[in-house]
Amino acid sequence: MNTQTTVQVRIDTKTKRAAERTLGEMGLDLSSGMRLFLRNVAITQTIPFQVRTINGFTPEEERQMLKEGEEARKSGRKFSSGKALLQSIK
Repeated sequence: MNTQTTVQVRIDTKTKRAAERTLGEMGLDLSSGMRLFLRNVAITQTIPFQVRTINGFTPEEERQMLKEGEEARKSGRKFSSGKALLQSIK
């Protein structure tokens, strides 16, 4: 038996409109996009994209950079730029 349920999501208007516009360009409505997302989560048991911080890094990358920066500060090591810090981590 195929039973359906309703899911309500609270989201700001700007994000909703942007998502509707993007999904519309793909021929989908917002409900279909949400169904695709939730079905993908259920099937793969993962989020179907890589989570990023506001700075554009994965949480692990950001933790590592903060740790490296703190260690550099304590040891007196300096970096000429954020890029140099990133290269020292890799």
